[in-house]
Amino acid sequence: MAPIDPHSFTDSTHPVTTHISLSLYLDFSSSTIHATALLSLSNPHTGPLSLDTRSLTIHSVLDPQSQAPIPFSLSSDEDPIRGRHLTLSLSNHSSFLVVYSTSPSSSALQWLSPPQTFNKTFPFVYTQCQSIHARSVFPCQDTPAARVTYTCLLNVPSSLSAVMSARHVTRRSTNESSLSHAPPPPHATWGAEGRAVEEFVMDQPIPTYLFAFAVGELGFREVGPRTRVYAEAAGPVLDEAAREFAGTEEMVLQGERLFGPYDWERFDLLVLPPSFPYGGMENPRMVFLTPTVIKGDASGAQVVAHELAHSWTGNLITNKTNDHFWLNEGFTTYAERRIVEAVQGEDRAALNIGIGWKGLNEEMERFKDNMEFTKLKTNQEGVDPDEVYSQVPYEKGFQFLWRIERQIGRPAFDEFLKKYINTFKFKSIDTETFLDFLKANVPGIEKDIDLELWTEGTGIPPDAYEPVSNIYTKIVSLANEFKLGRMPREDEVADWQGQEWELYLENLPKAVEASQILALDERYRLSESKDYEVKVAFLQLAISAKCRDYYGEVEKTLKSVGRMKYLRPLYTALVQGTGKEEEKILAKRVFAEARECYHPIAQGVVESIFAKHL
Repeated sequence: MAPIDPHSFTDSTHPVTTHISLSLYLDFSSSTIHATALLSLSNPHTGPLSLDTRSLTIHSVLDPQSQAPIPFSLSSDEDPIRGRHLTLSLSNHSSFLVVYSTSPSSSALQWLSPPQTFNKTFPFVYTQCQSIHARSVFPCQDTPAARVTYTCLLNVPSSLSAVMSARHVTRRSTNESSLSHAPPPPHATWGAEGRAVEEFVMDQPIPTYLFAFAVGELGFREVGPRTRVYAEAAGPVLDEAAREFAGTEEMVLQGERLFGPYDWERFDLLVLPPSFPYGGMENPRMVFLTPTVIKGDASGAQVVAHELAHSWTGNLITNKTNDHFWLNEGFTTYAERRIVEAVQGEDRAALNIGIGWKGLNEEMERFKDNMEFTKLKTNQEGVDPDEVYSQVPYEKGFQFLWRIERQIGRPAFDEFLKKYINTFKFKSIDTETFLDFLKANVPGIEKDIDLELWTEGTGIPPDAYEPVSNIYTKIVSLANEFKLGRMPREDEVADWQGQEWELYLENLPKAVEASQILALDERYRLSESKDYEVKVAFLQLAISAKCRDYYGEVEKTLKSVGRMKYLRPLYTALVQGTGKEEEKILAKRVFAEARECYHPIAQGVVESIFAKHL
């Protein structure tokens, strides 16, 4: 085997898949999908072909023309990271049909029962395929090095509707056939009463981790000429989201001004139930968002700015493997802050950078025993990307690009960015490709900036840059005064929003007295904040001060959201260190009770925290 990706069985000597046609029958009663996948290759192939799968039952592999069986084998052992290796024996085949079913333990899918939804009436299901979970929805070469177009038929209960990271073609009854798609799976009652088929097409080649769908009782609001906000039709979320994201079109226009035309036609947003494990996921045409970004002050739009920026960096140009994840996230964090600066002003952008700077420094502490993951270009052989997911590719990547901008000036860097995007769009690249392009287009840059230190060195380079702005400096100095026992006066914080409080709390010393925590909360009610960034930063301090008055609020928070940005620090604060028997008991009990409400990716992250500290 000649693998091209440490997280995939894909063989570099085999042809790549160029198109996948899917017919998916969603069976909510068993939390499974019965399906067929018609995969088309770049050229006819004779011999073995390797595919990635996880928790899939393969019923048969067929020649799509003759229906003759194609020999296949599935590895008996499950690799804990890559899943099971599906090997086909092809004879001059340029396409093949896989008949398969998913399992309830699919790592990409979360099936929510009616009580877990807002309206408590209908079930809900959604996918999260990044980093390496598309293989638990369909067999594929699950590496960003291989880009595919796709079509998909989703057979769903007619009381529900579907959205996808693709163009919606039509919704029709189940007995209308479509010859351009994979045939219906034989293991499903495709034409049953009370079902409907939703048809989608993605004409632009994307990495498989950007495949996404959600099915439930969905409603939408129009908020711009190319943006709808979708959410569960019941409850207040839809209207709150429409208000929070009313300025989306202005951000798209700023993105186009900075980076060139928006190539994906629509920029729709789906607000998912609270169990969604990320802040946002940049699925093309249909960004997935956590409801925790709806803060009522439009600051949640910064997450939308980040996912929007991915439309150029990440979705148009993609990291070839997760070893080069900074190419996705560092560029996107830089682009996000440029959009925020243009739409919300320099002070907001400086706060955003300041929070990121603090987060980057905290990651250095987290990885002090494994400094490999403080590099931009990492070696993730034998490593689960979900377990080492961190702010490093985002914030160190941002710092690297900001350093280049400072060196050559913003106008020159903007021209460079546009040329970079134009040169590599719809391609997957690695760090070396970027550095070669940089040196070719900015002659002599390697004499001014140590490119090797930035990309392959550990830690934070000495020419990284803490942001400078009046508001940032004022907040950090107020946090330093807290160590001397001085709390900020009400007139000093009168115009603070969530980000100001988040930056303040993150800069407070970790060792504070319980009495100080109580006094701060008595004055400013931070434990009751509607902004989860503020609430979770405050609760972390309360746990480290062993301020048990707030353990009830910690439990409530861990049971009400599934976003890993909040689960990871709260569970870690409860179980890390000595003399925490009560906290450890609390953590184990809460996780046992909340586990089923978390997405499988989040379940795995909490389990790995426990494995390390318990």
